[in-house]
Amino acid sequence: MRRCIGSLLVVGALMGTVAGAVGCTGRVRIYDQPYRDYHRWDAREDRAYRVYLGEQRRGYREFRTLDRRDQEEYWRWRHAHPDGDRDRDRDRR
Repeated sequence: MRRCIGSLLVVGALMGTVAGAVGCTGRVRIYDQPYRDYHRWDAREDRAYRVYLGEQRRGYREFRTLDRRDQEEYWRWRHAHPDGDRDRDRDRR
C-alpha cells in the first residue's frame, strides 16, 4: 500500500511539472534577424499574426511552420504595425 501511494505521489509531481512547462509556452521568444531584435510570441502576438493573415487573405498556418521568407515578410509588416512598447522583448531575459 505504501509503495502504491509513493508511486502516485511521484506521478502527481511529474504531471505538475509537465503542466507547468506547457503553461510556460506563452513566453516564447523569437529572433527577428532582419531587424536584429526579439519578439515575445504570446496571445497578443498571435492576434497580430491573425490580423496579418486576414489582410493578406491567407489561411492560418502556425508561424513556426512558415519558411524564412514568409516569416521575414510578417516581421516587416509587424514593424510597420506596432502596438506600443510590448512589440519588442527589450529585457532580453
